[in-house]
Amino acid sequence: MSDKAVEHLSEAEARAELARLSAGLADANRAYHTLDAPEISDAEYDALKRRNAVIEARFPALVRDDSPSRQVGAAVADGFGKIAHQVRMLSLENAFDDADVADFDDRVRKYLNHAGALAYTAEPKIDGLSLSLRYEAGQLVQAATRGDGEVGENVTDNARTIADIPHSLHGAPKLLEVRGEVYMSHADFAALNQRQMQAGDKIFANPRNAAAGSLRQLDAGITASRPLRFFAYGWGAVSDALAATQFDAIARLAALGFQTNPLTVLCDGPDAMLAQYRAIEAQRATLGYDIDGVVYKVNDLALQARLGFRSATPRWAIAHKFPAELAWTELLGIDIQVGRTGALSPVARLRPVTVGGVVVSNATLHNEDYIAGRDAKGNPIRGGKDIRVGDWVQVYRAGDVIPKVADVDLTRRKNDAQPYVFPNECPECGSPALREAGDAVRRCTGGLICPAQAVERLRHFVSRHAFDIEGLGAKQVEMFFHDTDLPVKTPADIFTLAARDAANGLRRLKNRDGFGETSSAKLFAAIDAKRAIPLDRLLFALGIRHVGEVAAQILARHYGTWEGFEAAITHALPGTDAWNELLAIDGVGQTLAESLTAAFQNPAERAAIDALVAHLTVQPVVWKAVSDSPVAGKTVVFTGTLEKMTRAEAKARAEALGAKVAGSVSAKTDLLVAGPGAGSKAKEAARLGVQTIDEDGWLALIGAT
Repeated sequence: MSDKAVEHLSEAEARAELARLSAGLADANRAYHTLDAPEISDAEYDALKRRNAVIEARFPALVRDDSPSRQVGAAVADGFGKIAHQVRMLSLENAFDDADVADFDDRVRKYLNHAGALAYTAEPKIDGLSLSLRYEAGQLVQAATRGDGEVGENVTDNARTIADIPHSLHGAPKLLEVRGEVYMSHADFAALNQRQMQAGDKIFANPRNAAAGSLRQLDAGITASRPLRFFAYGWGAVSDALAATQFDAIARLAALGFQTNPLTVLCDGPDAMLAQYRAIEAQRATLGYDIDGVVYKVNDLALQARLGFRSATPRWAIAHKFPAELAWTELLGIDIQVGRTGALSPVARLRPVTVGGVVVSNATLHNEDYIAGRDAKGNPIRGGKDIRVGDWVQVYRAGDVIPKVADVDLTRRKNDAQPYVFPNECPECGSPALREAGDAVRRCTGGLICPAQAVERLRHFVSRHAFDIEGLGAKQVEMFFHDTDLPVKTPADIFTLAARDAANGLRRLKNRDGFGETSSAKLFAAIDAKRAIPLDRLLFALGIRHVGEVAAQILARHYGTWEGFEAAITHALPGTDAWNELLAIDGVGQTLAESLTAAFQNPAERAAIDALVAHLTVQPVVWKAVSDSPVAGKTVVFTGTLEKMTRAEAKARAEALGAKVAGSVSAKTDLLVAGPGAGSKAKEAARLGVQTIDEDGWLALIGAT
């Protein structure tokens, strides 16, 4: 794993780190949500997601399609039926300090252009398992886990056994989907484990795991025997609004018979929110159930609706997590890992130590500057103390993929300890490892000849929101990469695997350890199923530097088809119309454009892309029909100062209505919305004959006046 401080990451390092984060969190999600066998603690999981979010905030163009920020939970287990959520069950963005909370309030205000009073609710963040309860005509008809946010597990029979969940409601809307958290109290957890131990059964690691395992039993009778509780905190689909505010809506749920948390309060701003956070934190040890933070939500539901959602989190809520725990241990060694883009990332190998209930044996060291005790600008960190093998180091977990080394105890340093010398050659292929001016990381120059880079690129290609080929995960990719009979060195090799296997005689995959006729047939079928792939997934899967999930979606929406995209990027040289069109796309900057065109103009990269696409049917972008939308399919540019909504809100509204939003005016622009201060874009629109309207005209056009 990369151990570099996020503020010091180069874009290439960030891309490699995001790939590793995605793979690690996908494994954690599957272990917890699907296999019911969690491998890391809640705090460590939160740390993984935090680092991912911080990197994505700094490098928005690198957001991956399989990013944890785009995902919720994991696919449902085979033993349960599936239920598609009518309204997605999203996760929450995290805050870790007071500044993050103030920043959240500031972002909300800027998005809404709201300078007046703004109220929030604050409530404990229960450490349990999310559950959605659907009531029709007052009757509980189904219950589903969060799953991946779109599809959950049908646990209706199990949910009916929980005493806190009403089977019928009086005075509820005709349709009401109540959402909340299934949990287990400390006392009930201890009693359950005592019974488990006496019966010689599985001992649960913590109340959350016990609650999750209990709810997800195929035998509802087992669930009924477990002491599960339920707190309601929100809702999904609803036929009639519960109330006008979050606070009153929660009170309505309580009136309907649901347990709601009594520590939920109304706050008039960040100071009050932080005061409630500290009040709840002070009670944490005596609550009798686990919490891991405080959730803040914009109280006004009309403002929540305007704020809307990102891909996997609402803009109107945030979870303020409790601080990390610390521990001291010995640094046994420093390993160097090589990422998909060649970044050399140092990892601390530690004498195992327990940090917050989790045994930690490695930690991030960020980069060579961090090890040497300086930041990217050469300023001292940790008082200038360097890190050496044999040192006793302080380790903490919060906001990163794996724990971080925070400090060094010089009083315990051995007399013969030597400063660490960062390698200038790739440990995987021996190629020179160079550090360019302004870059905080050293990179292997071996490119595709470096096996570490090649394997990481293949792992990215098959990752969840790229091609997501069932049965071909990170471990299988590495196996095939090193296989002498059925090698997979490039993405195109994946799609010739079945044909090569058929000609392989006794060395066919079905005859090998770990495979059989059924499993190999399933793998080949899964590969065939992905020969048809949406354009945005393909663009993301190519692993081009700076082209993350969001950028891939932006490009796919703009060009529509692979043929259109390929032709445009092939001819997009600086100064050409194709280049200007690329830069005009809202969300595409100079760095992304240069990286994209460089990949298509590199002979080896282009050959690999062409070989892959020859095996595929690339599905064009299909715009969702927006009934009665006057701007569906049109390209809109906003310029000048918007006075009645922020630029971010205007863009989100336009895209929701099916429009494409561009960053500059071109011959393909259909409409320019010009506020006060419009300059060069308005002149260019006039020259090209593009229709121009003011903000009032825009609001009237979309029916928002």
